[in-house]
Amino acid sequence: MNITIVGTGYVGLVTGTTLAELGNSVYCVDIDEKKVEGMKNGIVPIYEPNLEEMFLRNIQAERLFFTTNLKEALDKSEVVYLALPTPPGEDGSADLSYVLQVANNIGEMMTEYKVIVNKSTVPVGTADRVSEVIASKTALPFDVVSNPEFLREGFAVEDSMNPARVVVGSSSEKAKEIMAKIYQPFTNTGIPIIFMDEKSSELTKYASNSFLAVKITFMNEIANYCEKVGADVDKVRLGMGSDDRIGHRFLFPGIGYGGSCFPKDVKALIKSGKEENFNFQILEATETVNTAQKVILVSDIENYFGGNIEGKTIAFWGLAFKANTDDIREASSLDNIDLLLKKGAKIVAYDAVAEKNVQKVLGDKIQYAKSMYEALENADALFIATEWPEFKNPNFKLMAEKMKNKVIFDGRNMYPLEIPEQNGFYYKSIGRKTIVK
Repeated sequence: MNITIVGTGYVGLVTGTTLAELGNSVYCVDIDEKKVEGMKNGIVPIYEPNLEEMFLRNIQAERLFFTTNLKEALDKSEVVYLALPTPPGEDGSADLSYVLQVANNIGEMMTEYKVIVNKSTVPVGTADRVSEVIASKTALPFDVVSNPEFLREGFAVEDSMNPARVVVGSSSEKAKEIMAKIYQPFTNTGIPIIFMDEKSSELTKYASNSFLAVKITFMNEIANYCEKVGADVDKVRLGMGSDDRIGHRFLFPGIGYGGSCFPKDVKALIKSGKEENFNFQILEATETVNTAQKVILVSDIENYFGGNIEGKTIAFWGLAFKANTDDIREASSLDNIDLLLKKGAKIVAYDAVAEKNVQKVLGDKIQYAKSMYEALENADALFIATEWPEFKNPNFKLMAEKMKNKVIFDGRNMYPLEIPEQNGFYYKSIGRKTIVK
């Protein structure tokens, strides 16, 4: 089948490459000429494990194409996926301007029946708005489908090729048949496709992400309480997660959630609720708790240094909001760096993947190291902000030689408590006892 993908961000590029891998001819459209030219030359514009190999394979197989010309791609395709940004506005609502503008363009350009598939995360009722915009521009038949993505950054290729389920919202039998055909390679292997109405499909995405944000935040609250009463959150987490009604995933405490999805989607669902005179009280509390959790270690750093960190050098391991991505949107590292800089600290950071994106935001406000150990040179303390695999088994002896003080503030609970203790480090993590050297 010939398919157009409009937008080549994380969702669009992974979706387009996956659909090409399933044997379709896929035309990826983006307005950024430089980006499109780079992709034509085999340059993947985002960091995502295992994406480059699949990307290059499908370009070589002539199943994956890139263009800035929407009309050209539209004329070749029966199905058009919208994978456009829906950033939060100042009031938290999702900005649909990109989605509705492309819908307007499709309405003006289409010459035959199309299925318009909304892959972007959008509020309930967006499929109706897209339909209205297209219908205002053409009398030709078309269908609008909601098909939310459930990709985890860092595991997007794996999730895209092996989804837990495929959700399709449509009231059109013709559109359902076309979507079933696209996803037949998945359903043939037992992956369920769940058909529902458009509004339920749109809400499924928001409800899923918001629930996971609540789960993470609840565990962070439990972790903070563990510190008060002397319990160990790692043991509590294992005990809870062994209940199959709860499960082990998203129970790892830390310095809050970030990224492009959870913060934005929680805000948007709260805003959508208010528009219907409905208050999502749990989600409002989740936002409040998460905001505080992201910088919860800063007060511990201040306390360790006697209430004054002016002139102290803090090494940062990790800048991305999570491992295996270069995404720094809503990253806890940035919140901590901003607060520490305001308090007079100096920051030396290392992140091999996300550094360039941080430089665009912070410039020379902080220093950047070429290696994890270089970042530690004469550091007063180490702050671990991202759980990159290379940080999991460091050379503690070398760390001690490099650092001015053997002090670690771990926002991701990277190490069993006995490891820093055996190496003579002061070690403060989340929800566990503090190791005092």
